[in-house]
Amino acid sequence: MDLDSNVANHYSRGDLLLRLNAALADDGVDPSCPQIDTLAPYDQFHGRGVEATQEVAATLKVAPTDHLLDVGSGIGGPARYMAHRFGCRVTGIDLTAEFCEVARHLTRLLAMDSQVKFEMGNALAMPFPDAAFDGAFSMNVSMNIADKMALYREIRRVLKPGGWLMLSEIAKGPGAPLDYPTPWAATADTSFLCTPDDTRKSLEAAGFDIVQIRETTEAVKAYGARSRAMVEGGKKPPHRAVQLIHGEIAPIAMRNSSVGVNEGRIVPVEILGRKRG
Repeated sequence: MDLDSNVANHYSRGDLLLRLNAALADDGVDPSCPQIDTLAPYDQFHGRGVEATQEVAATLKVAPTDHLLDVGSGIGGPARYMAHRFGCRVTGIDLTAEFCEVARHLTRLLAMDSQVKFEMGNALAMPFPDAAFDGAFSMNVSMNIADKMALYREIRRVLKPGGWLMLSEIAKGPGAPLDYPTPWAATADTSFLCTPDDTRKSLEAAGFDIVQIRETTEAVKAYGARSRAMVEGGKKPPHRAVQLIHGEIAPIAMRNSSVGVNEGRIVPVEILGRKRG
């Protein structure tokens, strides 16, 4: 089995929509007419969920006429959030067929399918013309991609001159090697972490000027503490996407990720760059 198949299989079990509908019903939400906020605990499949998406959006300047690209769009939460917040168009691309199918379904239910589109494909060879997008974002995706330079060059290709790229990533920290599984990889065979400095250097070599680098370790720790307090108080945690996607392996995957952050094995970062030239 090739790398792409291994990555896609880590995220897909074939009954995602059924599990999502059951989770929504358990929350008291009619699965046939959800809202953006009722989907948020499930459709923001990255660290800190919608809180992180909101913080990323707050750093960006987006016009209603802009067309954005979501690289590794999952089931579409960040893409729909950006489109709703800014009134812009967003196109997502993801390697996992089931993610794309569910993303399209949810987008139709929200009557956003004329504004938000999803393509199944490889981020290293995207089916988009040169200079198609005003900006691009990618949230906890490149950890599954070995050839970072190819990714950054391909994103640069589809950006307009001066277009921006926002990466929300899990970077390699100075601590011991990470334990697996994690939310993004069952084993180290599909996990490709780089240090923040190596990421910066690769982006610059690919033709981006770095605007901002922000480490979010303390925010991740604080979010984890708030989530644990909610669970201990008998409430559901605010971020339930890992449980939805990964089922029975979710607790150990989340624990390994938490230990990784607390012990400096991994470092969550946000990096904003701009296409040079």
